[in-house]
Amino acid sequence: MKKLGWVCLLILSLVLSGCGGEETSSGDGGKVYRVGIDTTYPPFEFEEDGEYKGIDIDIINAIAESQDFKIKLSPLDFGGIIPAMQAGELDLAIAGMSITDERKKTVDFSEPYFDAGLTLVVKKGNKDIKTIDDLKGKTVAVKKGTTGATFAQEHADKKGFKVAQFNDSPAMFQEVANGNADVLIEDYPVIAYAIAKNDPGLEIVGERLNGDQYGIAVLKGENQDLLKKINKGLKELKENGQYDEILKKYLGESATQ
Repeated sequence: MKKLGWVCLLILSLVLSGCGGEETSSGDGGKVYRVGIDTTYPPFEFEEDGEYKGIDIDIINAIAESQDFKIKLSPLDFGGIIPAMQAGELDLAIAGMSITDERKKTVDFSEPYFDAGLTLVVKKGNKDIKTIDDLKGKTVAVKKGTTGATFAQEHADKKGFKVAQFNDSPAMFQEVANGNADVLIEDYPVIAYAIAKNDPGLEIVGERLNGDQYGIAVLKGENQDLLKKINKGLKELKENGQYDEILKKYLGESATQ
């Protein structure tokens, strides 16, 4: 019985040591934080030649270097990022995530690192849609789990349009370019970059629909030390000019918050 008890204790110890926490150890004794990203979201996050690139990737890498911690990037569908954090599979997320009151119920955000905003996008040459008031009877494409999707759902009944949801931005862009949906709602910098780089047959119309800000997220009430490091690193990037250089690299111009 005593021998069996020791075996049970050993098994229990192994199980507990394998349970997920906010961080795991790297080979050199540092800390490795698991970072949720969405690689279908250029210029913030995308995969090119087998590497993850973009504004968000450069920012989180620079913060990690500045604050002396390591990261492991974990690509997911955007809608699955917060659930993965709740399940203990991620420590933080940087994914062009807009700071909203609804998300604040689940996560704590860093200081804002980018001013975005939603915009309407139509097939090139479409002259029928200029504002949200022109959407009656139309089909509006959105990406699942985004503020664009929330905005569309909140206004669909009042404005009289249907909402079609997609898992990623390229599929949403294609739906409008093919004429299967009349208009899409997307973050302005994302669609501006896509149009400039790939010419998907789309154009931006009207004024921005809101004034979103992006933040880096950790699970609410957890990883507060990490959140402090993120804010400190973000402040340093802005003060030393590295932040502006990152934006210039992908957007073609310097910007300040």
